Amino acid sequence: MREKILIVEDEKDIIKMLEYNLKKEGFKVIAARDGEDALDLAVREYPDLILLDLMLPGMDGLEVCKSLKKEAKTASIPIIMLTAKSQESDKVVGLELGADDYITKPFSPRELIARIKAVLRRAAEKEKLPEIFQAGDLRIDFARISVTVKDKAVTLTAKEFELLRTLLKAKGRVLSRDYLLDTIWGFDHAMEIQTRTVDVHIRTLRKKLKSESKRVITVKNYGYRFEGED
Repeated sequence: MREKILIVEDEKDIIKMLEYNLKKEGFKVIAARDGEDALDLAVREYPDLILLDLMLPGMDGLEVCKSLKKEAKTASIPIIMLTAKSQESDKVVGLELGADDYITKPFSPRELIARIKAVLRRAAEKEKLPEIFQAGDLRIDFARISVTVKDKAVTLTAKEFELLRTLLKAKGRVLSRDYLLDTIWGFDHAMEIQTRTVDVHIRTLRKKLKSESKRVITVKNYGYRFEGED
């Protein structure tokens, strides 16, 4: 799966430079030129990492960082701040608000890529699922790729298992249909693939989970979440 990075920057030339270098490294890239758009995109697209410039028109980078960390849907998304040398005190405030790293302008693309990969590695370690997950009568063994309900084996397709894993990793966050399509099937939104694909797989997954299907919850007009608590 290609990681998706949200660039929040108001200067077109910097966005172009970042897009070019990130895509060359295999990342998917989306961009916002102000704080309000950034917050909207972060919720809708759920990127793997956000590159956040501190100097933005209207809502500045610190406000954006604070809002992202307060919102349950976006609080766990790693943030790297892009700062100028003159913004030393803001940089400290940003880190205190929950940003994961910072890089000072001007920076080399090579250094930025190295920082991004390091932050993504740390985030992946935090999000690692236990080898075995148990909730009620549902038991998932991620090492053996097996699922049981009431001690009876449940046969899932590769896509169904990955769908279940992705919902579980979100730890109760709502995931949009577009996000699930992109993450599991690798479809680009520009291809206009019908999001019905997700609904069909969710319906089949629920049938197979039987009494534990209640854990896969529909959020109307948006997507799905997994309820792991009884």
